[in-house]
Amino acid sequence: MPNVKKSAGIAAALVAAFCAQAAHAQALGGWADSASLEFGTNPQQRMLRVAVQNDWDQRWFARNGYHLSGYWETNLALWRLRAYQNVPGRTKNIAVVGFTPVFRYQGDSKLGLYGEIGIGVNLFSKLYKNEDKELSTAFQFGDHIGVGYTTAKWDVGLRFQHYSNASIKSPNGGANWIVAKAAYRF
Repeated sequence: MPNVKKSAGIAAALVAAFCAQAAHAQALGGWADSASLEFGTNPQQRMLRVAVQNDWDQRWFARNGYHLSGYWETNLALWRLRAYQNVPGRTKNIAVVGFTPVFRYQGDSKLGLYGEIGIGVNLFSKLYKNEDKELSTAFQFGDHIGVGYTTAKWDVGLRFQHYSNASIKSPNGGANWIVAKAAYRF
């Protein structure tokens, strides 16, 4: 139980730091207009991620009240592996830093339902080897497809996310996640 409390405390501190930095940057006309907290899961691991986003404020292919736009996302994640080096019950934490351009198809008001897709770059703190899957490089691509709903201040979404090194080096087993996201717009 102490590890859970410690992890929750670290996560809360990271979220507070990201939100404070993003709010400060926004006040100065800066680089972030929203921040998110995300939780990912798959059968053998969990992920907690904080991120900041910057809306491109573009309207491409506008038609019938909808358009294509997008945003930049910078994130920091903590993965908790539960079968590290293929040993059941052996745990390991891996930190992941990522940067992703995301394309979003949404209503012109930017409220309501949306769909999005993104592919970005990620750097892992350790090589990933969990449950017969191995990623042989610390550099990984991360792609996702997702849906969500936005209000004036909140964005909630669900993503399918895949990490892989695009076969730059073998083995390249990939890691798949279901990720829930809650973002607050400044």
